[in-house]
Amino acid sequence: MLKKILLPVLLGTLLILSGGANAENSQDFGDYVVHFNALNTNYLPPSVTREYGLKRSKNRGMINVAVLRKVMGTTGKPVAAEISASATNLAGQKRDIKLREVREGTAIYYIGDFPIAHEETFRFTLHVKPADNSDALEVKFSHQFFTE
Repeated sequence: MLKKILLPVLLGTLLILSGGANAENSQDFGDYVVHFNALNTNYLPPSVTREYGLKRSKNRGMINVAVLRKVMGTTGKPVAAEISASATNLAGQKRDIKLREVREGTAIYYIGDFPIAHEETFRFTLHVKPADNSDALEVKFSHQFFTE
C-alpha cells in the first residue's frame, strides 16, 4: 500500500524541494480544482520510474495532473477525466503528450513523459473534461527544465 501512494506524495515533496515557483500548481474552476506539475524524471527514484513505466533520465520531463471536485469540509473528491496535453517550446515546436490514468486507492491522476533539453521552456495546454461534467476546462502553464 505504501508504494501505491508513493508517487503523488513523492512528486509533491520533490517539487517543493526543487524550489520551482511553478512546482505545484492548481487552477480553480468553481466546482473543480485541477492540480498539475512538471519535473525531470531523474528526480524520481529508479524504483518509482520502474513501477510507473517511466524512463528515468535528465533528458525526460513529465507532467502529473489530478482533478478534484470540491466537497465541503474535505480537500476534494478525485474524479476521472478525459485529458489531452500538449507542450510548445519557445521555438514553436509542439509536442502532444500522451497521458495515462493511474488509480491508487481513492486517488486518480494522470502522468505522461516527453523529451526535454537543458533550459528548455514549455508552454503546456491541458484540456480537461471531468467525467461527471459536460464542460471542458482549459489549463495553461509554463515550466523551464534544467538538465545539467
